[in-house]
Amino acid sequence: MSNHHNNGARASETEQMAQSQYLKVFVQRDYSEGTVVKFQTRFPPELEGKLDRQIFEGTITRLNSYFAEAEKATCSTYCEGCLACLTAYFIYICKETHYEKCLKKVSKFIAEQNERMYEPRGLKLTDPSMRGLRVLEISCLDRPPNV
Repeated sequence: MSNHHNNGARASETEQMAQSQYLKVFVQRDYSEGTVVKFQTRFPPELEGKLDRQIFEGTITRLNSYFAEAEKATCSTYCEGCLACLTAYFIYICKETHYEKCLKKVSKFIAEQNERMYEPRGLKLTDPSMRGLRVLEISCLDRPPNV
């Protein structure tokens, strides 16, 4: 039984090593307006010649708008919070939060951008929720980093 766990650990280590062989570019969060989730629109020099600036800026602007929508306080989100308190948060067993719905939009947008814009150029976006909403990771799939 322990052999099975060792093989699983080795397989995941091999997978992680294969993923880490790609050049990765990280777009940092922009904290100039507080702690809301917003990414910097500064074009990373590592993507020069691989990706058009307008595509990059369009992607970041759209992501930032999705996160702004998620953080927006409306009558609906206020009522959602009150209902959650009244039901001891059991309401979330059968209903998604507004924030979760917006995160699904982000995931769908990332998948569409990868398929249409990034993967044909040898790049891949990683959903920011996979990185704790700390960074937007862009992997360059066609060349390993200089070691």
